[in-house]
Amino acid sequence: MKIGIIREGKTPPDSRVPLTPQQCKKVAENFPVEVKVKPASGRCYKNEEYRDLGVPMSYSLSDCDVLMGVKEVPIEQLSLHKTYFFFSHTIKKQPYNRDLLRACVDRKIRLIDYEALTDENGKRLIAFGKFAGMVGAHNGVLTYGRRTGDFNLPRMHTLYDYAAAKEVYKKMNWTPMKIVLTGTGRVGSGAAMVLDDMGIREVSPREFLENEYDEAVYTQLACKDYAARKDGGEFKKKDFYANPQDYKSIFAPYAAAANVMINGIYWDNEAPAFFTLEEMQTEDFNIEVIADVTCDIAPVSSIPATIDASTIAEPVFGFDPTTGEKTDAFDEAGVDMMTIDNLPNELPRDASEAFGKQFIKNILPELLKPASDVIERATVTKNGNLGTHFEYLRDYLEGRE
Repeated sequence: MKIGIIREGKTPPDSRVPLTPQQCKKVAENFPVEVKVKPASGRCYKNEEYRDLGVPMSYSLSDCDVLMGVKEVPIEQLSLHKTYFFFSHTIKKQPYNRDLLRACVDRKIRLIDYEALTDENGKRLIAFGKFAGMVGAHNGVLTYGRRTGDFNLPRMHTLYDYAAAKEVYKKMNWTPMKIVLTGTGRVGSGAAMVLDDMGIREVSPREFLENEYDEAVYTQLACKDYAARKDGGEFKKKDFYANPQDYKSIFAPYAAAANVMINGIYWDNEAPAFFTLEEMQTEDFNIEVIADVTCDIAPVSSIPATIDASTIAEPVFGFDPTTGEKTDAFDEAGVDMMTIDNLPNELPRDASEAFGKQFIKNILPELLKPASDVIERATVTKNGNLGTHFEYLRDYLEGRE
């Protein structure tokens, strides 16, 4: 099998790679696979780092069976009849990528979405989520410091790696603040790790609501802490996942208690939003900074203020709940929104290495099999049609919803 590492084409550019130079060499040495890399500037791993390890470089990947990237591939760069791996951002019916899905069908591409690569129990086998949570937590605290003027935390992408960030944390003096972190999966765990490394003390949800503190604290919420059945019945996690439309938000007490919100959940389109625009306009709404790692764009979103994705270059925008529109960042009248949708790109070397390890361990052996349920479950398009497990996208694909 020949695998080609493509040049990232989306704007703004992403510097992550699906396989590091050392991993390309390891794959070629241990599997019946040849790996080629298209030269590119701006990667976190330079062309020379691949060449120095003997990884073939080529401007043409036309002879490759499989093409691997990270972010969405621009439609004009898609090659006919190829197998692609990338995050397509189509499987939740995102309207801004409908044309990309159509192009994959029209060009008879086998699109395998990393987000859909799961085991038989639905657990994801490969993800950048931990690093998204790590950078999201860092940026949320950073934004609060800039808003208040109480401390100045450097941007993560200006540091060589996470080890350098931890050295910075040791020297910081945090102002008293209350941070609410939602989610307990990869994103939430990554965010909690950073808050712990910052020396910010964790308290229980109950303590968070009942007490005031003269130090920085955070609490981490599971879904049972922010959602409840509309009929007053018992909360059951499996039922919440299966029937999110039967639940309502009970997040309001945390919105009243917190200064900063870090949102790290996986949100279903039918699940309740944490709060409404109207609730953001009330005096009880105390949150000044929202770091929305989830970054589902309103109106179909868990946070109505996430009206756009920010960028690494311009990470924060202000949001005025009374008008529903953007304002200048750090305006006292608005809420500061950090909604970067490629957060791991601020820790590209760490994130790329971890991602490549997961691919080699969990995905590559499946890809080399004559048939694989893991690959089939993640095949969004193939042979000019939708994949077996993605027929639910039919109306979305054809513009009927």
